[in-house]
Amino acid sequence: MDEKARILQLREELHQHNFRYYVENNPVISDQEFDFLMHELQDLETKHPELFDANSPTQRVGSDLNNEFETVVHSRPMLSLGNTYNREEVADFWQRVSEGLMGAPFQVCCELKFDGLSISLHYEDGRLVRAVTRGDGVQGDDVTANVRTIRSIPLLLPKDGDYPRQFEIRGEVLMPWKSFDRLNKEREEAGEPLFANPRNAASGTLKSKNSSTVAQRGLDAYLYYLLGDGIPGDGHYQNLEAAKKWGFQVSEHMRLVNTLDEVFAYIDYWDKERRNLPVATDGVVLKVNSLAQQKSLGITAKSPRWAIAYKFQAEQAETTLRQVVFQVGRTGAVTPVANMDPVQLAGTQVRRATLHNADVMASLDLHIGDRVLVEKGGEIIPKIVGKAPSPDPSPEEEGRKLRQESLPPRGEVWRGAISFVDRCPVCGSKLVRYEGEAAHYCPNDTGCPPLILGRIEHFISRKAMNINSLGPETVDEYYRQGLIHDAADLYELLPPGGGREGDKVLASISESKQVPFERVLYAIGIRFVGEIAAKTLARYYGSIDKVAEASMESLMQINGIGEVIAKSVIEYFANPINRAFVERLRSYGLQMEIGEQQKQAQSDKLDGQSIVISGVFQHHSRDEYKALIEQHGGKNVGSISAKTSFVLAGDNIGPSKLEKAQKLGIRIMSEDEFLIIIQGEKGQN
Repeated sequence: MDEKARILQLREELHQHNFRYYVENNPVISDQEFDFLMHELQDLETKHPELFDANSPTQRVGSDLNNEFETVVHSRPMLSLGNTYNREEVADFWQRVSEGLMGAPFQVCCELKFDGLSISLHYEDGRLVRAVTRGDGVQGDDVTANVRTIRSIPLLLPKDGDYPRQFEIRGEVLMPWKSFDRLNKEREEAGEPLFANPRNAASGTLKSKNSSTVAQRGLDAYLYYLLGDGIPGDGHYQNLEAAKKWGFQVSEHMRLVNTLDEVFAYIDYWDKERRNLPVATDGVVLKVNSLAQQKSLGITAKSPRWAIAYKFQAEQAETTLRQVVFQVGRTGAVTPVANMDPVQLAGTQVRRATLHNADVMASLDLHIGDRVLVEKGGEIIPKIVGKAPSPDPSPEEEGRKLRQESLPPRGEVWRGAISFVDRCPVCGSKLVRYEGEAAHYCPNDTGCPPLILGRIEHFISRKAMNINSLGPETVDEYYRQGLIHDAADLYELLPPGGGREGDKVLASISESKQVPFERVLYAIGIRFVGEIAAKTLARYYGSIDKVAEASMESLMQINGIGEVIAKSVIEYFANPINRAFVERLRSYGLQMEIGEQQKQAQSDKLDGQSIVISGVFQHHSRDEYKALIEQHGGKNVGSISAKTSFVLAGDNIGPSKLEKAQKLGIRIMSEDEFLIIIQGEKGQN
């Protein structure tokens, strides 16, 4: 057998072993044998780069390259389901379906409602070609590279399968409890912040810029809806049974029922049994089984009439409130957190619960030693919802006893009657509460450690200085080691350990000196000055010096700059520490005014035009093209509609965008055509 044939054979074998291991839970070879086959394939693919295949089993390990997620319009909207928490509304749903079908008999498919991130998978000729998040239901992010690392999602379907040439299958990407617990243990040992719940962990992981991170975290997926022309039949349940045979992981707990009593029996069973599942669930989904009947029932503006989600009531438990710690987040928001006696709740042991803010605390009227009721909001976030009947001894006696106990090692603790703090528990600054905000904030963004770290993380973020070789964990470590005290220190940084990683960090920091002034203005972290406001100020004043000297009257004359932003700008530059910080950045070579080239580039050539960007470009990055569009009076939009003026298309334009543009007769403009229009010369800046 030649090496090309062996590569194809190994790929097919390994895909089958992945299916048996991750979906059927029935491996037929040992892990060691699997690894030998994988290593053989890796070696052969290294020898034959011309045979690269993105769907090869070797690609599931992911890549360290950063992904920029493209926005993709769904070929069919991903609607949300109507929710209910009571059985009466389930009965009403059953009655509405019966009436809508004019009394015709119908079946309902009962499914578990998995608590993760909705995903749409597209297959062509048995190959995974695109994976898109739900997004806003109309469009989502293309996360194909990351989804390829999830081993329970097939990359290639069996050649002899009877699946359609093209189809879409939807489901939920989630993080099993086992993976979640392992991940949080690793983060705790590394001194990193913990994920609050598996859903957040799954969502954050799937949106990771590094697919290697996704591969390491053990995501899983369950598929629950098949769409497309030529799917097996009219029955939703039967179609999913067919999808199982093609290699998809479909829940074995689906049930097809004929009566409302059977629905309630399914709900009652899983309300208790779900705690024994390896993944998080928060309810049951009921779907009319017949696709023809689904079409007949139709949809409302937001949700289908043929389906409903029954959400389980949040489980409550009773425990004793022991102490309250006030924590300071990276934005300066101060959050009260209750520490309690450990209690089992929705399958996990809970010791801490949020008290949200001062208003919530006041409404609960809690005292240390109170017996309290705790529940998980949406089965995820523990919260105290009220007091429970007080056992003996009385709360006062319990409080006196607790006052003798030692303080915890971190945080500021209140015992007895609880009131919200008026000073930052970290730095002691007087807290402020901005108009329209529920939270109290520490205003000391130049001296309070959590806020300093938050400012540095904001400074290096993609839409600010884009120092993409640094992450929050690295910033924390540098800060703890005393290598940096603010973002300006990055420009004098000598990364510990050096080597290739250190060189990448230094190169990324050096490249940030070319970031245009409007993003520098956004990066320095003036409260309430977001990306749009920073652009507005930069283009109106042209330099950091003119922004710093602007008066309240001058600022208020600018369209889009209100009193809150204007006051914040003045307060920022009135602080000598901030002015010194800006001067240090200037001394390191950062852009502190709009460049001559940018000034000359501005025109009204695209005035009034709405433009969609899609694909990979040669002359400029996507962000640079967005800036050029705005400089010439155009407007960037994310999705194609009849109002779109044209699509600026690079290589590998999203197929759905291309199809929609062609259907609507929207012009597809190449990169070179666009540059000729705005600059008069192909490929020039």
